[in-house]
Amino acid sequence: MLAVVCVGAVELAVCKYADPQLYSTITEPIKDFSKQAAHSLREFGSSLAAAVRPGDDASEVPEEPVEQKAGAPELDNTPPAEDPVITEFVESEGVELLTGGVVDMVYYNQSEEPWASMPYGSDPIGGYGCGPTAMAMVVSSLTDQTVDPGQMASWAAQQGYWAPRSGSYYTLIEGAASTYGLDAKSWETGTAEELCAELAQGKIFVALMTKGHFTNSGHFIVLRGGTLEGKILVADPNSRERSLAAWEPQLILDELSPARYAGAPIWEISTRQETP
Repeated sequence: MLAVVCVGAVELAVCKYADPQLYSTITEPIKDFSKQAAHSLREFGSSLAAAVRPGDDASEVPEEPVEQKAGAPELDNTPPAEDPVITEFVESEGVELLTGGVVDMVYYNQSEEPWASMPYGSDPIGGYGCGPTAMAMVVSSLTDQTVDPGQMASWAAQQGYWAPRSGSYYTLIEGAASTYGLDAKSWETGTAEELCAELAQGKIFVALMTKGHFTNSGHFIVLRGGTLEGKILVADPNSRERSLAAWEPQLILDELSPARYAGAPIWEISTRQETP
């Protein structure tokens, strides 16, 4: 390498013809270095491209999702179940519904069979599938399509929304909504009163929760309506008990994930308006 530094371009050109063997000895290390550098650059480019999830700007590397492993919540003091007049589980035409919200919501529980042992990538839905399960409930409730957690998880993994040993990339929410004919947009978090007003107008939300009453890490739930007392009804893909309780809206806002990426931590879901 020192020889290359000391020998100028003209001298190298003369050397190439006057003494080809010396020229090869001098320049071969440079050729090897160039090949290695080019290979490393290609590998870096491939890694960067693989990191960009569907729906992301290719110039932006996505934020790693907080782990969404199912388990007991950090705070285990769920409010008592509401009166069945307010909300309950019912069977209808072969599906289970949660009554009392904006719509009767098709309910799936990720920790129950047959879904729990089904794969989400190489992880089980029971452990890491709250995202696909929440979106399966939303799609099955707001469209004329019935999509179960297994189908949603399979689709999500194929599309690159599965985050190994973590759960789902946050882009899953907008991606699944768009694919199945719904609109999802980030809700600029407001007050508890504003959230209740939105729910009273028939809005549905998907919320990413942090440690608290719903999870010990990260967890997707659906906000499906409100009560006359101003509380919020949820569909929790990992808990029937929490799905039958009514929650203080401020508690929901306080326990939203701090993530601010791809629409997180709360998305407003609506049916797509057909253009005339």
